[in-house]
Amino acid sequence: MRIGIFGTGGMADALGTHWARAGHELLVSGRRPDVLAKQLGARSGTWREVASQAEVLLLALPADAVFEVLAEAGPLTGKVLVDCTNQPGPDGGLPPGTAVAARIAAAAPDAHVVKAFNLAHVDIWRTPPRSLTVPLCGDDPAALDVVRTLVRDVGCKPVLGGGLDRAALLEATAAFVIGLWFAGEDARAILAPAG
Repeated sequence: MRIGIFGTGGMADALGTHWARAGHELLVSGRRPDVLAKQLGARSGTWREVASQAEVLLLALPADAVFEVLAEAGPLTGKVLVDCTNQPGPDGGLPPGTAVAARIAAAAPDAHVVKAFNLAHVDIWRTPPRSLTVPLCGDDPAALDVVRTLVRDVGCKPVLGGGLDRAALLEATAAFVIGLWFAGEDARAILAPAG
């Protein structure tokens, strides 16, 4: 696949490294994209250049920056947008309770948004445990199939979490679980094993 990565931070690096190893062609845009592009063996370009050439776009940006970038990226018709963002804190610029994935879908109505990769810290994505399951929320079956492949390429198991309307639940779960981690609690302990 030809994957465009919007962003040059930890998530872009961690996921991009796996996808480069899996043989995907990567393109990078963001602040200083040349550094990450060189590291991944990718090409760099502007938001619009990367968007026009990629089949899939990873939105590895702060949630409040995504919408300006999407506006600069130009037409996204038919593109799969992988949204790994989470709701910013109270001063993050988005209205409280607004699902980022839903706002992305509204800003790019001709694209196919799939929420994924938002429930674990960036360091987990660098070397994820084989048992890690990645919930996906999206409405387009073909886009979900594409993202399932990308999840497997990271070494994880994809699981359908429902339509894009359920992405808000993933975002709320992330906010809750991350709060527990920062408080020093083991968030895994809240989910009892089945059976």
